[in-house]
Amino acid sequence: QVQLVESGGGLVQPGGSLRLACAASGIDLTTYHAGWFRQSPGQKREFVARIYSDDSTYVIEGVKGRFTISRDNAANTVFLQMNDLKPNDTALYYCTARLLSPPAEYWGQGTQVTVSS
Repeated sequence: QVQLVESGGGLVQPGGSLRLACAASGIDLTTYHAGWFRQSPGQKREFVARIYSDDSTYVIEGVKGRFTISRDNAANTVFLQMNDLKPNDTALYYCTARLLSPPAEYWGQGTQVTVSS
């Protein structure tokens, strides 16, 4: 059974940092494209960042320079380091793992990030 379990969310003041973790079981994350999405109340789920199976990474323009995605292969875990957090970063953050062939996609349950003074 495949599971993605996120952790590391919480309440932080503007300008603060959080490190989200996504621990995978049942799959080898090094063979997947792993990523993070987020969803604020009343908003569509938004793509944030991805780390590909070749270890290349991509983050959206709105978080570039503040967020970094990385992977610990030994721990089968993907991280999202978030610095200089802003109130509009407040959202439920989801981890995802995608395989192109054969097609497969898995999602975690999400971890809440709240940025507020």
